[in-house]
Amino acid sequence: MHTLILVSLAVLTGFMVVLQGGLNSKLGTLLQSPLLAALSTLFFGAVFTFIAVVVTARGLPSLPALRAIPVYLWFTGAFFSFLAVTLFYYLIPKLGIGTAVAFGLCGQVIFSTLAAHFGWFGLMTEPIDLKKIVGLGALVVGILLIKL
Repeated sequence: MHTLILVSLAVLTGFMVVLQGGLNSKLGTLLQSPLLAALSTLFFGAVFTFIAVVVTARGLPSLPALRAIPVYLWFTGAFFSFLAVTLFYYLIPKLGIGTAVAFGLCGQVIFSTLAAHFGWFGLMTEPIDLKKIVGLGALVVGILLIKL
């Protein structure tokens, strides 16, 4: 049951990515700037995150714990988030939401499969086997058949 809840939350997250992409690409179109839409999204995302931290935090990390975090981890995730959000807001009006999200999902699945296989980012490994290769191939072919 626990896994079913987690998988359901993952599917719901996918719905939310499409919803926010559609709404914010429209904002970018109206503003005539995907960068301004990204700025709005990331700013208000920071505000909502701050509120969630204030409401839920039971304590903050100590100064030594903060100093132990590698410097690059403070900004690289945010940089890739900025790029991904901005590119989606640029691509969705040009490709359509279905095509942009389908190919974005394709990239996510391929890269996440490689990252899991090699245990990148210190995460648990999930070796690539023949079944995964066939599944990835089917996914890519399916997206190409649907979207091209």
